[in-house]
Amino acid sequence: MNRNKPLKARDLTILALLSAVAYVVMYLSKLIPINVLGFLSFDLKDVIICIAGFLFGPFAAAGVSLVVSVIEMVTVGSTGLWGLLMNVLSTCAFACAAAAVYQHRRTIKGAVLGLAVGVLLMTAVMLLWNYLITPIYMGQPREFVTTLLLPYFLPFNLIKGGINATLTMLLYKPIVGALRKAKLVEPSSGAGGRSKLGVAAVAGVLLVTFVLLALVLAKVI
Repeated sequence: MNRNKPLKARDLTILALLSAVAYVVMYLSKLIPINVLGFLSFDLKDVIICIAGFLFGPFAAAGVSLVVSVIEMVTVGSTGLWGLLMNVLSTCAFACAAAAVYQHRRTIKGAVLGLAVGVLLMTAVMLLWNYLITPIYMGQPREFVTTLLLPYFLPFNLIKGGINATLTMLLYKPIVGALRKAKLVEPSSGAGGRSKLGVAAVAGVLLVTFVLLALVLAKVI
């Protein structure tokens, strides 16, 4: 599928479906009893938004991110416009960067490279914006928030990005395969079975590692 072509009605339908799934995943993520500093929580909606970006490009990922974040703000959000801003910045830095790389290199290596770039960019972006915005949100001096950047915000965003990246690696092929069976997206030759198995194995190990790191950071274990 050529991502430079305008989106068709069918494509918009798929994006609407993925937006709905992303919202449900976001809602379920709020049930995960793991957070850092009382307000940093692990949100898994970026996985679905990144898959949308892999399918239709970075601008589609940005659109889904904005739609889901706005609906989240007006339904279950508690952080208002600041939360909306941070949500969109975080998701777009991760999903749009990953999709942009994958758009130009549509291979397993391209996907892995894109996800790695997305994790690093999201971490850097959120360090900057937490430095700028969190003092206002927390009502604390910027000097205090600065002391939290390296021991808390940096590992939190790296772990969150790592979890979302590995879940994207695990779920992209099954979700796209289901869409292809339903004739909603075009068929593709894709990678061989051994390549898929290898990627799934590596992603599984990384996912367990990142989840354990998240539990350590949240002082659960």
